[in-house]
Amino acid sequence: MKKLLMATSAMTMIAGAAIAEDVKIGVILGFTGPLESITPAMGAGAEMAMAEVTASGALLDGSTVTSVRGDSTCIDAGAATAAAERLVTSDAVNAIMGADCSGVTGAILQNVARANGVVMISPSATSPGLSSAEDDGLFFRTAPSDARQGVIITEILQSRGVEQVALTYTNNDYGKGLADAFQAAFEAAGGSVTISAAHEDGKADYSAEVGALASAGGEVLVVAGYVDQGGSGIVRSSLDSGAFDTFYFPDGMVGTKLNDNFGAELNGSYGAYPGTDSAGAAKFVELAEAAGFDGTGAFAPESYDAAALIMLAMQAAGSSNSADFKDHVFDVANAPGVEIFPGELAKGLELIAAGTDIDYVGASAVELIGPGESAGNYQEIEFADGVYSTIGYR
Repeated sequence: MKKLLMATSAMTMIAGAAIAEDVKIGVILGFTGPLESITPAMGAGAEMAMAEVTASGALLDGSTVTSVRGDSTCIDAGAATAAAERLVTSDAVNAIMGADCSGVTGAILQNVARANGVVMISPSATSPGLSSAEDDGLFFRTAPSDARQGVIITEILQSRGVEQVALTYTNNDYGKGLADAFQAAFEAAGGSVTISAAHEDGKADYSAEVGALASAGGEVLVVAGYVDQGGSGIVRSSLDSGAFDTFYFPDGMVGTKLNDNFGAELNGSYGAYPGTDSAGAAKFVELAEAAGFDGTGAFAPESYDAAALIMLAMQAAGSSNSADFKDHVFDVANAPGVEIFPGELAKGLELIAAGTDIDYVGASAVELIGPGESAGNYQEIEFADGVYSTIGYR
């Protein structure tokens, strides 16, 4: 079937259906809010892919690609929906790279993307609830579900001999989904969660929350929060009070802001976030450095890949219309086909135009599974000498 679709796309383009245009891709991320220290590199990653494709002149008979940014805020569904509505109705974007946080992503999907038939590919929305959301075939994500992350956290904790943990999570779709997934996996493996307690972002004082966590006890405090918001507040209060000195950090907490905020105070703590040691990941870091941003940041590779899949699917369909290319995202993302890595988008576009199958591997070793999401690769981190570094992959 994949070969038939690709061949049909090539015939369509040869027939002249593809006409050069200025393709617009919305980049909607929380440029303000609890992930604002992570999103600049995410936006830069997506826009690097767009610049690469524009420079190639190989997309849809020489079409250019323009990024139009919107601020999801990460946490305000109303503001995120309004920003996405502007991208679609006023800026007339052809697709959306984003959003970032799970709650606002779900809101945009239901209120904007489905209503207007616009494809969304999120690089970082990880709530398990999105796997079964009604999406009319429009929603994909290059990040794995937190159902997978819950298993990863369990494996890492058990590899370190941890049997009992306290758990705190930001009180939203992301935090609750991850907390539930982790607790189910950890307890199924024989571990014990002494307490699972929500915390609100934006508070000046987390001593009450930390007091409850400390009373329950645990060898490690798992902080399923945001690095620029309540998650760091919980850590600060825990360290100051002596409640906990060892922490596990899931993906929303991993960023250089942790180094800035706490330094050597976190030595011995650890965590994980999506990532791979593939050749594509190394190439992406090189390209990002040349472009002037940090390619090792959380979800920056996935952002490049999300934008790349949008444009490759357009080429496969011979159209920038979401209704046409939504059914081609799986075709370009998965085997069989010629493997395509970062920096090779022109090659991928040219192969598609010639009717040749591609398998986009990208920066994050993309492989989409049934719900339209990444199967999931993670890099394990540990703090030493006041900074975190990658110590392995899972």
